[in-house]
Amino acid sequence: MTQAYGKIPDLDGQRVLITGASTGIGAALARAFGAQGAKVAVHYNSSREAAEAVVRDIEAEGGTAVLIRADASDSGALAAAVGEAAEALGGLDGLINNAGGMVKRIPYAEATDEDYDRIMDLNARSIIVASKAALPHLKKQGGYVINTTSIAARNGAGGGAGLYGSSKAFVSNVTRGMAKEWIGDGIRVNAVAPGVIATPFHERYSTQAQMDAMLATIPQGRVGVAEDCVGAYLFLASNTLSGFIIGQTIEVNGGQLMP
Repeated sequence: MTQAYGKIPDLDGQRVLITGASTGIGAALARAFGAQGAKVAVHYNSSREAAEAVVRDIEAEGGTAVLIRADASDSGALAAAVGEAAEALGGLDGLINNAGGMVKRIPYAEATDEDYDRIMDLNARSIIVASKAALPHLKKQGGYVINTTSIAARNGAGGGAGLYGSSKAFVSNVTRGMAKEWIGDGIRVNAVAPGVIATPFHERYSTQAQMDAMLATIPQGRVGVAEDCVGAYLFLASNTLSGFIIGQTIEVNGGQLMP
């Protein structure tokens, strides 16, 4: 269910591509932006049925959404997908780089070059590729890029998630560097860092014991849900609300980390 938010006028009619939008945080974002009147390109890789459900939900509310498929770790396919989204929507006003995943839990001492490449290609290089492909479209009228990083970027992660956390630290720093380079073209670059959010990510990679251990460190006393993250993205997408916010990361973690 889409959480009810007040209307943010400058989001109405925006054309936004959300990568990794079939499930979890990405799906919640797609539905929320659609509810704001934005035209949404819903990117997915393997979860086609879930992505189609997101599109149907947006359309059922009178919104506009299109399906875009690509493997985010394949640079050529991802760049082409950005172009496909821009063509389908008649341009781009925003890009939300949300695609990513842990790939696997692997201690640093056991990580292979293949492990490194798979994790970094999906979580780190994809940010560069998608953003670079979106740049010519965003430069036409200005806009925004919002990257999804993680609490793991700051706390070093654990339980074999170190490489994942390191890839997200890369995303956090790319956000700052890209923000400096692109604001001259009227493009604001920021990020959101979710904490422990109950999504298919943790269903796949975390045991119940690991979830219980993480829960014990959250002052708010609960694990987050995807909808907890949505407001931060809507805020950063609105030039009216966040027009002077550049290169920042909003932490959404129930008080688990207070940098």
